[in-house]
Amino acid sequence: MLYIRSFIYLLLQIILTPIFSTLALLTFPFNPHTRYRIVSQWARLMLFLLRLVCNIRHEVLGLENIPAEPCIILCKHQSAWETLALQIIFPPQVWVLKRELMWIPFFGWALALTSPIAIKRSDGKGAVKQLLKLGKVRLAHGFCVVIFPEGTRIQYGQRGKYKFGGALLAASSGAPVVPVAHNAGRLWGRNAFFKHPGLITMSIGAPIDTRNLKADEINAQVEAWIENEITRLPH
Repeated sequence: MLYIRSFIYLLLQIILTPIFSTLALLTFPFNPHTRYRIVSQWARLMLFLLRLVCNIRHEVLGLENIPAEPCIILCKHQSAWETLALQIIFPPQVWVLKRELMWIPFFGWALALTSPIAIKRSDGKGAVKQLLKLGKVRLAHGFCVVIFPEGTRIQYGQRGKYKFGGALLAASSGAPVVPVAHNAGRLWGRNAFFKHPGLITMSIGAPIDTRNLKADEINAQVEAWIENEITRLPH
């Protein structure tokens, strides 16, 4: 049954994503916020199907910690689930991602319409400069900026190295940082086909006031909160 449910969900993704992405291209004339609200409905649809087909539900702790002003969201990255959930839980947002994702037919085309900060990872300092420049622009335009500080999906129960990009953007912009922990990887693992039924818990931490803080101080606070919070979530 687990195989059948996981296969059906994958099949629905394969069928619906090109259709939705093609329709999303029609949003090109709209302003960025309107485009985002329309394109992000794909994430809402995928989460609905995930619950309907695979019986994966979720709960969110700390919704009251989402600030009214644009913030920088630094989130644990374990699976594809959080890339969907963040879009329906937080206000309009842009993502820092590797530019190759936008080359994926259909999916990448729709992704490009959400005003992402697409960087060339191998560029090093150039990628950081682009993040700082475009990140400030997106924040000024009323978007939150989503960054996975570990840079890639980490297997559930493991811990990656927290990179400084998000902390540098926070230190240079003064925008509040919101740390996010979750346990999605125990049900939908890193690059996993099988999706196990159950309840995913996401926990949103109190905003960190980054004014007068250095990037390494911000990064240390974020890492400490996320990794400690994960141990408190259901295993």
